[in-house]
Amino acid sequence: MAEFLLAKGYEVAGLIRRARSEHHDRISHIQNRLTLFEGDVLDQVSLTGVLRKFEPEEVYNLASQSSVFRSWAEPILTGEVNALGVSQILEAIRSINSKIKFYQASSSEMFGKVRESPQNELTPFYPRSPYGVSKTYGHFVTVNYRESYGIFAVSGILFNHESPRRGLDFVTRKISHGAASIALGRINELVLGNLDVERDWGFAGDYVEAMWRMLQQSTPDDFVIGTGEAHTLRDFLREAFEHVGLKWEKFVRCDTQLMRPAEVEHVVADCTKARTTLDWKPRTSFPNLVRMMVDHDLQLVKTQASAK
Repeated sequence: MAEFLLAKGYEVAGLIRRARSEHHDRISHIQNRLTLFEGDVLDQVSLTGVLRKFEPEEVYNLASQSSVFRSWAEPILTGEVNALGVSQILEAIRSINSKIKFYQASSSEMFGKVRESPQNELTPFYPRSPYGVSKTYGHFVTVNYRESYGIFAVSGILFNHESPRRGLDFVTRKISHGAASIALGRINELVLGNLDVERDWGFAGDYVEAMWRMLQQSTPDDFVIGTGEAHTLRDFLREAFEHVGLKWEKFVRCDTQLMRPAEVEHVVADCTKARTTLDWKPRTSFPNLVRMMVDHDLQLVKTQASAK
């Protein structure tokens, strides 16, 4: 997001919880072009302080406890950050400058046990995890502030968006890093949970443009963002391991302890509204996304090995 906005000529500020440099590896190449403020989405004083000092025209709320799996172990923290944190930001905007445009990162996890397929902006929500529940609150409180106070507040209901920058604790990165590590002889097994789940996976770099386009409209609204294609984890495994010349079945073991208490089995986006209203569509195919992530991790594993 920061890269995209800088390329558009924006002056970009970011809210960070700590100033320690080890947390900035994903922005190290552009950090000298950013203004970073220490604070927390749960601390109203720091939020209002940033808004007063920086005087932004647009606010993109990407702050989150973003792991669905972890939300079962930390349901209270997940609710505080993902739900109440949105209220805190919106209230800060309302009190400081209600003309600020606000983007909320909603999630396809809100659809959960889907009522229809594919899912669009009118599909009812049925979240199946503390993460999904918290995101549903954040989504509706954004709608509420838009309708109650006239704030230009939008929600992007984004389906799974991946890149080489995805954390290693997320399943797609586990696969790309695992395939690279096995191909280079660093490990000999990859342990995963449910391989039957289907997701609509796209490239995060494509999706940030959709976020920006939402705030450039004349009227605030909510949009589903995805590719319109569903793939299983087996599909992801196949693409990743074939890219390094291996058969995934020889190296992957399933562990029931890695399965969620309640699973989202199948989600796929109907992003007709985004295509027509925002003039947006994804540019990166599923195979290219997987190969991009594996290529990155091949280089990463090689670099780490040579440093030892």
